[in-house]
Amino acid sequence: MHLDTDTQNARQPGPLTDRVALVAGATRGAGRALALELGRSGATVYVTGRTTRERPSEVGRTTETIEETAELVTAAGGTGIAVPTDHLDPDQVRALVDRVDRERGRLDLLVNDLWGGEHLLVGSVFGRKSWETPLDDGLRLLELGVRSHVITAALALPLLIRSESPLHVEVTDGTARSNRRYRENLYYDLAKNAPIRMAFGLGEELAEYGGTAVAVTPGFLRSEQMLTHFGVTEDNWRDACAREPHFAISESPRYLARGVAALAADPERAARWNGRSTSSTELARTYGVRDVDGSQPDALAYFEEVYYGGGDGSADDYR
Repeated sequence: MHLDTDTQNARQPGPLTDRVALVAGATRGAGRALALELGRSGATVYVTGRTTRERPSEVGRTTETIEETAELVTAAGGTGIAVPTDHLDPDQVRALVDRVDRERGRLDLLVNDLWGGEHLLVGSVFGRKSWETPLDDGLRLLELGVRSHVITAALALPLLIRSESPLHVEVTDGTARSNRRYRENLYYDLAKNAPIRMAFGLGEELAEYGGTAVAVTPGFLRSEQMLTHFGVTEDNWRDACAREPHFAISESPRYLARGVAALAADPERAARWNGRSTSSTELARTYGVRDVDGSQPDALAYFEEVYYGGGDGSADDYR
Protein backbone atom coordinates (compact mmCIF):
# COMPACT_ATOMS: atom_id res chain seq x y z
CA MET A 1 0.00 0.00 0.00
CA HIS A 2 1.52 3.32 -1.09
CA LEU A 3 0.99 6.36 1.10
CA ASP A 4 2.02 9.76 -0.23
CA THR A 5 3.28 12.55 2.02
CA ASP A 6 -0.18 14.08 2.43
CA THR A 7 -1.59 10.72 3.48
CA GLN A 8 0.91 10.46 6.31
CA ASN A 9 -0.06 13.78 7.90
CA ALA A 10 -1.10 13.71 11.53
CA ARG A 11 -4.79 13.62 12.31
CA GLN A 12 -6.19 17.16 12.40
CA PRO A 13 -9.81 18.36 12.47
CA GLY A 14 -11.00 18.99 8.92
CA PRO A 15 -14.00 20.63 7.28
CA LEU A 16 -15.84 17.29 7.18
CA THR A 17 -15.02 16.16 10.72
CA ASP A 18 -18.07 14.43 12.26
CA ARG A 19 -19.62 13.88 8.81
CA VAL A 20 -20.59 10.34 7.81
CA ALA A 21 -20.06 9.33 4.19
CA LEU A 22 -20.72 6.22 2.15
CA VAL A 23 -18.68 5.76 -1.02
CA ALA A 24 -20.30 2.96 -2.97
CA GLY A 25 -17.74 1.52 -5.35
CA ALA A 26 -14.53 2.57 -3.61
CA THR A 27 -12.21 -0.26 -4.56
CA ARG A 28 -10.12 1.74 -7.01
CA GLY A 29 -10.14 4.69 -9.40
CA ALA A 30 -12.29 7.72 -8.66
CA GLY A 31 -14.14 5.92 -5.86
CA ARG A 32 -10.97 5.19 -3.92
CA ALA A 33 -9.70 8.74 -4.40
CA LEU A 34 -13.04 10.19 -3.32
CA ALA A 35 -13.00 8.12 -0.14
CA LEU A 36 -9.40 9.17 0.53
CA GLU A 37 -10.07 12.90 0.10
CA LEU A 38 -13.22 12.77 2.23
CA GLY A 39 -11.15 11.04 4.88
CA ARG A 40 -8.43 13.65 4.56
CA SER A 41 -11.14 16.22 5.32
CA GLY A 42 -11.99 14.34 8.52
CA ALA A 43 -15.02 12.28 7.52
CA THR A 44 -15.96 8.81 8.63
CA VAL A 45 -16.17 6.92 5.33
CA TYR A 46 -17.84 3.59 4.73
CA VAL A 47 -16.27 2.11 1.61
CA THR A 48 -17.88 -0.68 -0.37
CA GLY A 49 -17.06 -2.86 -3.31
CA ARG A 50 -16.85 -6.45 -4.43
CA THR A 51 -13.08 -6.98 -4.42
CA THR A 52 -11.72 -8.01 -1.04
CA ARG A 53 -8.45 -9.56 0.05
CA GLU A 54 -10.19 -12.93 -0.12
CA ARG A 55 -12.07 -12.59 -3.39
CA PRO A 56 -11.89 -10.44 -6.55
CA SER A 57 -14.90 -9.22 -8.49
CA GLU A 58 -15.61 -9.98 -12.14
CA VAL A 59 -13.23 -7.14 -13.03
CA GLY A 60 -10.48 -9.60 -12.21
CA ARG A 61 -8.05 -7.26 -10.45
CA THR A 62 -6.56 -8.34 -7.14
CA THR A 63 -4.18 -5.41 -6.65
CA GLU A 64 -6.79 -3.10 -5.09
CA THR A 65 -9.24 -4.05 -2.34
CA ILE A 66 -11.81 -2.25 -0.24
CA GLU A 67 -9.84 -3.12 2.90
CA GLU A 68 -6.87 -1.23 1.50
CA THR A 69 -9.08 1.72 0.63
CA ALA A 70 -10.37 1.86 4.20
CA GLU A 71 -6.81 1.79 5.52
CA LEU A 72 -5.86 4.67 3.22
CA VAL A 73 -8.83 6.70 4.49
CA THR A 74 -7.79 6.17 8.09
CA ALA A 75 -4.15 6.97 7.35
CA ALA A 76 -5.27 10.20 5.69
CA GLY A 77 -6.96 11.39 8.88
CA GLY A 78 -10.49 10.06 8.60
CA THR A 79 -12.08 6.81 9.71
CA GLY A 80 -12.29 4.18 7.00
CA ILE A 81 -14.70 1.26 7.33
CA ALA A 82 -14.72 -1.45 4.66
CA VAL A 83 -18.00 -3.29 4.04
CA PRO A 84 -17.97 -5.87 1.22
CA THR A 85 -21.14 -5.21 -0.76
CA ASP A 86 -22.60 -6.22 -4.10
CA HIS A 87 -24.86 -3.27 -4.86
CA LEU A 88 -26.92 -5.35 -7.28
CA ASP A 89 -28.14 -7.36 -4.29
CA PRO A 90 -30.81 -5.34 -2.42
CA ASP A 91 -30.43 -7.46 0.71
CA GLN A 92 -26.72 -6.66 0.92
CA VAL A 93 -27.40 -2.96 0.43
CA ARG A 94 -30.12 -3.02 3.11
CA ALA A 95 -27.67 -4.68 5.50
CA LEU A 96 -25.08 -2.00 4.69
CA VAL A 97 -27.52 0.86 5.34
CA ASP A 98 -28.74 -0.79 8.54
CA ARG A 99 -25.13 -1.04 9.74
CA VAL A 100 -24.46 2.65 9.07
CA ASP A 101 -27.69 3.53 10.88
CA ARG A 102 -26.85 1.28 13.83
CA GLU A 103 -23.28 2.53 14.17
CA ARG A 104 -23.68 6.23 13.29
CA GLY A 105 -27.39 7.03 13.33
CA ARG A 106 -27.28 9.04 10.13
CA LEU A 107 -25.66 9.48 6.72
CA ASP A 108 -24.54 12.91 5.47
CA LEU A 109 -23.01 12.08 2.10
CA LEU A 110 -23.72 9.28 -0.39
CA VAL A 111 -21.38 8.84 -3.34
CA ASN A 112 -22.66 6.48 -6.04
CA ASP A 113 -19.48 5.52 -7.89
CA LEU A 114 -20.62 2.05 -8.89
CA TRP A 115 -19.38 0.69 -12.20
CA GLY A 116 -16.93 -2.17 -12.88
CA GLY A 117 -17.80 -2.55 -16.56
CA GLU A 118 -14.46 -1.69 -18.17
CA HIS A 119 -13.69 -5.31 -18.99
CA LEU A 120 -16.75 -5.40 -21.27
CA LEU A 121 -15.93 -2.31 -23.30
CA VAL A 122 -12.99 -3.17 -25.52
CA GLY A 123 -13.87 -5.80 -28.11
CA SER A 124 -17.38 -6.46 -26.87
CA VAL A 125 -19.04 -3.04 -26.80
CA PHE A 126 -17.06 -0.13 -28.26
CA GLY A 127 -17.16 0.05 -32.02
CA ARG A 128 -20.29 -2.08 -32.29
CA LYS A 129 -23.83 -1.15 -33.18
CA SER A 130 -26.37 -1.97 -30.49
CA TRP A 131 -27.65 -4.99 -32.41
CA GLU A 132 -24.08 -6.25 -32.85
CA THR A 133 -23.28 -5.96 -29.15
CA PRO A 134 -23.72 -9.25 -27.28
CA LEU A 135 -27.02 -8.76 -25.48
CA ASP A 136 -25.79 -10.21 -22.21
CA ASP A 137 -22.84 -7.81 -22.21
CA GLY A 138 -25.05 -4.82 -22.98
CA LEU A 139 -27.52 -5.70 -20.25
CA ARG A 140 -24.66 -6.24 -17.81
CA LEU A 141 -23.47 -2.70 -18.47
CA LEU A 142 -26.93 -1.42 -17.59
CA GLU A 143 -26.96 -3.48 -14.41
CA LEU A 144 -23.54 -2.24 -13.34
CA GLY A 145 -24.04 1.38 -14.34
CA VAL A 146 -27.76 1.99 -13.75
CA ARG A 147 -29.50 -0.69 -11.70
CA SER A 148 -26.82 -0.67 -8.99
CA HIS A 149 -27.14 3.11 -8.68
CA VAL A 150 -30.93 2.95 -8.42
CA ILE A 151 -30.88 0.21 -5.77
CA THR A 152 -28.33 2.07 -3.67
CA ALA A 153 -30.11 5.40 -3.86
CA ALA A 154 -33.52 3.89 -3.11
CA LEU A 155 -32.29 2.11 0.00
CA ALA A 156 -29.83 4.71 1.34
CA LEU A 157 -31.78 7.93 0.81
CA PRO A 158 -34.16 7.38 3.76
CA LEU A 159 -31.10 7.48 5.99
CA LEU A 160 -29.44 10.30 4.06
CA ILE A 161 -32.37 12.69 4.52
CA ARG A 162 -31.89 12.53 8.30
CA SER A 163 -28.83 14.71 7.76
CA GLU A 164 -29.18 18.44 8.26
CA SER A 165 -27.66 18.92 4.81
CA PRO A 166 -27.81 15.71 2.76
CA LEU A 167 -25.53 15.38 -0.26
CA HIS A 168 -25.93 12.77 -2.98
CA VAL A 169 -23.17 12.50 -5.60
CA GLU A 170 -23.55 10.47 -8.79
CA VAL A 171 -20.24 9.67 -10.50
CA THR A 172 -20.44 9.07 -14.23
CA ASP A 173 -18.60 9.69 -17.49
CA GLY A 174 -19.50 13.02 -19.08
CA THR A 175 -21.83 15.90 -18.31
CA ALA A 176 -25.25 16.75 -19.69
CA ARG A 177 -23.48 19.08 -22.11
CA SER A 178 -20.63 16.83 -23.22
CA ASN A 179 -22.91 13.80 -23.52
CA ARG A 180 -24.93 15.45 -26.24
CA ARG A 181 -22.32 13.68 -28.36
CA TYR A 182 -23.10 9.96 -28.77
CA ARG A 183 -20.97 7.80 -26.47
CA GLU A 184 -19.95 5.21 -29.12
CA ASN A 185 -22.35 2.45 -28.06
CA LEU A 186 -26.02 2.52 -27.06
CA TYR A 187 -25.61 0.53 -23.85
CA TYR A 188 -22.65 2.60 -22.69
CA ASP A 189 -24.45 5.82 -23.64
CA LEU A 190 -27.46 4.80 -21.56
CA ALA A 191 -25.34 3.69 -18.61
CA LYS A 192 -23.45 6.98 -18.44
CA ASN A 193 -26.39 9.30 -19.03
CA ALA A 194 -28.68 7.68 -16.46
CA PRO A 195 -26.71 9.00 -13.42
CA ILE A 196 -26.99 12.52 -14.83
CA ARG A 197 -30.77 12.22 -14.93
CA MET A 198 -30.73 10.63 -11.47
CA ALA A 199 -28.96 13.67 -10.07
CA PHE A 200 -31.47 15.94 -11.79
CA GLY A 201 -34.48 14.03 -10.44
CA LEU A 202 -33.07 13.50 -6.97
CA GLY A 203 -32.24 17.18 -6.82
CA GLU A 204 -35.95 17.86 -7.13
CA GLU A 205 -36.76 15.36 -4.40
CA LEU A 206 -34.03 16.40 -1.97
CA ALA A 207 -34.67 20.13 -2.22
CA GLU A 208 -37.34 20.13 0.50
CA TYR A 209 -34.82 18.51 2.87
CA GLY A 210 -32.19 21.15 2.18
CA GLY A 211 -30.28 18.56 0.18
CA THR A 212 -28.12 18.53 -2.91
CA ALA A 213 -27.85 15.96 -5.68
CA VAL A 214 -25.16 16.42 -8.29
CA ALA A 215 -23.56 14.31 -11.03
CA VAL A 216 -19.80 14.60 -11.43
CA THR A 217 -17.35 13.34 -14.01
CA PRO A 218 -13.59 13.11 -14.32
CA GLY A 219 -11.93 13.85 -17.63
CA PHE A 220 -9.44 11.32 -19.03
CA LEU A 221 -8.96 9.39 -15.81
CA ARG A 222 -5.60 7.85 -14.95
CA SER A 223 -7.16 5.02 -13.00
CA GLU A 224 -5.18 2.00 -11.91
CA GLN A 225 -6.72 0.02 -14.76
CA MET A 226 -5.79 2.69 -17.31
CA LEU A 227 -2.21 2.82 -16.05
CA THR A 228 -2.00 -0.97 -16.31
CA HIS A 229 -3.42 -0.82 -19.84
CA PHE A 230 -0.59 1.48 -20.90
CA GLY A 231 2.05 -0.34 -18.88
CA VAL A 232 2.98 2.68 -16.74
CA THR A 233 2.58 3.89 -13.17
CA GLU A 234 1.46 7.20 -11.72
CA ASP A 235 5.13 8.13 -11.37
CA ASN A 236 5.96 7.69 -15.07
CA TRP A 237 2.54 8.03 -16.69
CA ARG A 238 3.80 10.48 -19.31
CA ASP A 239 5.76 7.65 -20.93
CA ALA A 240 2.40 6.40 -22.26
CA CYS A 241 1.98 9.57 -24.34
CA ALA A 242 4.30 8.13 -26.97
CA ARG A 243 1.75 5.39 -27.55
CA GLU A 244 -1.35 7.55 -26.99
CA PRO A 245 -0.67 11.29 -27.40
CA HIS A 246 -4.08 12.24 -25.98
CA PHE A 247 -3.04 10.67 -22.66
CA ALA A 248 -1.18 13.94 -22.10
CA ILE A 249 -4.47 15.53 -21.01
CA SER A 250 -5.19 12.80 -18.45
CA GLU A 251 -5.77 13.50 -14.78
CA SER A 252 -5.26 11.58 -11.57
CA PRO A 253 -8.29 10.36 -9.62
CA ARG A 254 -7.34 12.83 -6.89
CA TYR A 255 -8.32 15.78 -9.14
CA LEU A 256 -12.04 14.98 -9.13
CA ALA A 257 -11.87 13.83 -5.53
CA ARG A 258 -10.41 17.10 -4.30
CA GLY A 259 -13.18 19.01 -6.05
CA VAL A 260 -15.91 16.84 -4.58
CA ALA A 261 -14.43 17.16 -1.08
CA ALA A 262 -14.49 20.94 -1.48
CA LEU A 263 -18.08 20.79 -2.73
CA ALA A 264 -19.05 18.67 0.29
CA ALA A 265 -17.64 21.35 2.61
CA ASP A 266 -19.39 24.20 0.77
CA PRO A 267 -22.33 25.59 2.80
CA GLU A 268 -23.77 27.11 -0.39
CA ARG A 269 -23.57 23.91 -2.44
CA ALA A 270 -27.31 23.47 -2.90
CA ALA A 271 -27.69 26.83 -4.62
CA ARG A 272 -24.64 26.16 -6.78
CA TRP A 273 -25.00 22.53 -7.77
CA ASN A 274 -28.37 20.95 -6.97
CA GLY A 275 -29.68 18.94 -9.91
CA ARG A 276 -26.67 19.77 -12.07
CA SER A 277 -23.92 17.77 -13.72
CA THR A 278 -20.38 19.07 -13.51
CA SER A 279 -16.79 18.08 -14.20
CA SER A 280 -13.55 17.80 -12.29
CA THR A 281 -12.34 20.90 -14.11
CA GLU A 282 -15.36 23.05 -13.22
CA LEU A 283 -15.09 21.98 -9.59
CA ALA A 284 -11.36 22.73 -9.59
CA ARG A 285 -11.89 26.21 -10.98
CA THR A 286 -14.75 26.92 -8.60
CA TYR A 287 -12.90 25.83 -5.48
CA GLY A 288 -9.30 26.52 -6.48
CA VAL A 289 -8.08 22.94 -6.25
CA ARG A 290 -5.44 21.36 -8.49
CA ASP A 291 -4.32 17.95 -9.59
CA VAL A 292 -1.33 16.27 -7.95
CA ASP A 293 1.06 17.90 -10.45
CA GLY A 294 -0.32 21.38 -9.75
CA SER A 295 -2.24 21.65 -13.03
CA GLN A 296 -5.95 22.05 -13.81
CA PRO A 297 -6.46 19.82 -16.87
CA ASP A 298 -9.61 20.36 -18.93
CA ALA A 299 -10.02 17.11 -20.84
CA LEU A 300 -13.63 17.75 -21.87
CA ALA A 301 -12.71 21.00 -23.60
CA TYR A 302 -9.61 19.43 -25.15
CA PHE A 303 -11.54 16.57 -26.72
CA GLU A 304 -14.38 18.80 -27.89
CA GLU A 305 -12.16 21.45 -29.44
CA VAL A 306 -9.09 19.49 -30.54
CA TYR A 307 -9.96 15.80 -30.90
CA TYR A 308 -13.45 16.26 -32.34
CA GLY A 309 -13.22 19.87 -33.48
CA GLY A 310 -9.89 19.61 -35.29
CA GLY A 311 -8.30 22.52 -33.45
CA ASP A 312 -4.56 23.03 -33.30
CA GLY A 313 -4.15 23.17 -29.53
CA SER A 314 -1.99 20.77 -27.58
CA ALA A 315 -2.74 19.07 -24.30
CA ASP A 316 -0.42 21.54 -22.55
CA ASP A 317 -2.73 24.36 -23.69
CA TYR A 318 -5.53 22.70 -21.71
CA ARG A 319 -3.62 22.06 -18.49
